[in-house]
Amino acid sequence: MPTVAELHQQLEALQKIRSSGEKMVRFGEREITFRSDDELASAIADLERQLATTAGQQVRKVRFHTFRGT
Repeated sequence: MPTVAELHQQLEALQKIRSSGEKMVRFGEREITFRSDDELASAIADLERQLATTAGQQVRKVRFHTFRGT
């Protein structure tokens, strides 16, 4: 199980590539290519849930990210 610091690093990396429009991220030796923004958003949400449960909190907010176009 990754540490809280590692989860934060992964979350920051995913948020950074999502805002830049890229589809690939590398964590050490692992390289992940996302097919769509929805898949990337799902990975971010999963990391946020992991961080919340690690910190002993319940996830109580939902963030919607929308965009227009392709």
